[in-house]
Amino acid sequence: MTACRLCGSTNLASVVDLGATPPCERFLTAEQLDEPETTYPLHLKVCAECWLAQLPPLITPEDTFTEYAYFSSYSTSWVEHARDFVHGAVGRLGLDGDSFVVEVASNDGYLLRHVVSQRIRCLGVEPSVNVGQVAREAGVPTMTAFLDPGTGAAVRAEHGPADLVVANNVYAHIPDVPGFTRGLRALVADDGWVSIEVQHLLTLIEKTQYDTIYHEHFQYYTVESARRALATGGLSVVDVELLPTHGGSIRLWARPAEVAGEPSGRMTDVLAREKAAGLHELSGYTEFAARVGRVRRDLLRFLAEAAERGETVVGYGAPGKGNTLLNHCGIRPDLLAYTVDRNPYKHGRFTPGTRIPILPPERIALDRPDYVLVLPWNLRAELTEQLSFVHDWGGRLVFPIPVLDILEVKS
Repeated sequence: MTACRLCGSTNLASVVDLGATPPCERFLTAEQLDEPETTYPLHLKVCAECWLAQLPPLITPEDTFTEYAYFSSYSTSWVEHARDFVHGAVGRLGLDGDSFVVEVASNDGYLLRHVVSQRIRCLGVEPSVNVGQVAREAGVPTMTAFLDPGTGAAVRAEHGPADLVVANNVYAHIPDVPGFTRGLRALVADDGWVSIEVQHLLTLIEKTQYDTIYHEHFQYYTVESARRALATGGLSVVDVELLPTHGGSIRLWARPAEVAGEPSGRMTDVLAREKAAGLHELSGYTEFAARVGRVRRDLLRFLAEAAERGETVVGYGAPGKGNTLLNHCGIRPDLLAYTVDRNPYKHGRFTPGTRIPILPPERIALDRPDYVLVLPWNLRAELTEQLSFVHDWGGRLVFPIPVLDILEVKS
């Protein structure tokens, strides 16, 4: 990567180099264990002109999302988050039976099902064939497509302009930021709204959330860099909400520039926080790699010492972020016997690169391990409750990020 994909500057500075890993959702079947895996550099850099943090586009969205292993509905808290968003948006924007809502990257219909229940016309635009089919079977209208200006114009021509366009956890997943943004503008009505949720680079840096760096994420946003990105498609950010999801996210509310008006006080406040943290200059990024190294050493020390004591450690979850962590730390089945996941699609498969078996969640109660390493640490409250039964035999939960935390589970 020699130039910023947003502004074209060649002034790119290293944030952290995590080596080379396979794509994080490319889970292996048993038959593939004797086959080679392709790995790609995982080196995050930041543009010193527009402050977009970015990875080189070494794999395409088509490589990842034509068939996808992630189904949003398997997270109870995520479905509730979507329900709360829909109810809030209906009230905020005055949506009713005459309105039209489009969600880009709608996955298995986890969000739009709540729009359907409100009897509001909607459409999901989802590139993954397998998860889009699940959405349709659940009664959520869904087309299979990647968003670009042509797709946006086609949807608008067939269905009319959207009063609300939702793009949650997708704005980081597209290498052509201006093209995707023009697609959003093509979808939205001239007086409509665009709502985008994306992980906040501020919390990623402050809390050493480096495992959320993986090849599906082509860029990581501050409000400042997101503002610049959306402007390439004629959209202006007018408000921002800070969310706890994914360890710390931002919900951006944008409108066509012609009707946007002045930004809110909340947006001004968050921009000031980013500037105070040094994220609008290089100083805010210089210590990140050293903190990443400490996370790695602490986790490996814990796993090695547990193995020396003859204690068993298994994982919970097989998320994309977990595969960044496992590969960067070089963790293999000798240190983590297996991990479990609620998604049946992953059962009987193996994590990319590290080749750790993925089993059904019921296996934990059968084996009664000494420790359970929680890989989707961002769901800490939900999973601490789900795993409360580990306390029955004196087992403990381990959260690796932002710092290693080993705790007893209380009933």
